[in-house]
Amino acid sequence: MTLEECNKLLTSKLTAALDAGEARSTVRLLLEDVAFASPVDVMCHGERPLEPETVDLLLSMSDRIAAGQPPQYVVGRARFCGMYLRVTPSTLIPRPETEGLVDIITDRHRAGRDLRVLDIGTGSGCIAIALSRALPFARVDACDISAEALEVARDNARQLRAAVDFFHADILHEPLPDNALYDVIVSNPPYIARSEAAEMEPRVLDFEPHTALFVDDADPLLFYRTIARYSRAALRPEGTLYFEINPLFAKQLVEMLHAEGFARVDVKRDFCGRQRFAIAQR
Repeated sequence: MTLEECNKLLTSKLTAALDAGEARSTVRLLLEDVAFASPVDVMCHGERPLEPETVDLLLSMSDRIAAGQPPQYVVGRARFCGMYLRVTPSTLIPRPETEGLVDIITDRHRAGRDLRVLDIGTGSGCIAIALSRALPFARVDACDISAEALEVARDNARQLRAAVDFFHADILHEPLPDNALYDVIVSNPPYIARSEAAEMEPRVLDFEPHTALFVDDADPLLFYRTIARYSRAALRPEGTLYFEINPLFAKQLVEMLHAEGFARVDVKRDFCGRQRFAIAQR
């Protein structure tokens, strides 16, 4: 089978299971990862024959994706802020919305010198690594409760040559280090209420780590409140706290941050117009 024929077959198989745009991007990811073929290769060298073993692997992976597995877990990597990051079922798949949070921080702090940054709940390391690469004068720390996620994050930082200091932390039950002051504290914590699970796609619900997704309906701001209280002492006087948030709880979150001593709180919308990011200063 030629490269062009394989591209057409994969596109046909995945278009039946995914929307057209996602099918095209997934085929591109598969061909780049397995056949080392870019879209330019498909266009200019489509007649190149592929080894039967390569075709078999591509078809097997496409079957898994068509059956509902997230493409990023099947391939083992995800694109974020122009980088490819390793992802596993121990880490959330980085979302395009979260790129918006990175953009907000880098736009505000690009000219800063000697910045100290902390990413709480780093997962794959996507936010911490992106900030380390975009803010060359920053010292970036990042923590997570999952040892497996931290292993992935450290590997991503090594592969991308990003200087990030990772450490284990259970922010709900153990105090975070109090020997550092930060200019930026950022977090994309669990914020989906468990009652929302019924409306979620099976690809997310069945495969991504629930501990990184869900919070109890009884206290949907649990992680935000804990991080806000830590940040009151850990932020420098002009430091800034950044959150990715659940639009359903935006109003309550603003009220909580004011109650916790943050006088200036701003909520910004994502590219879909949803209230997605909170920015707070004392």
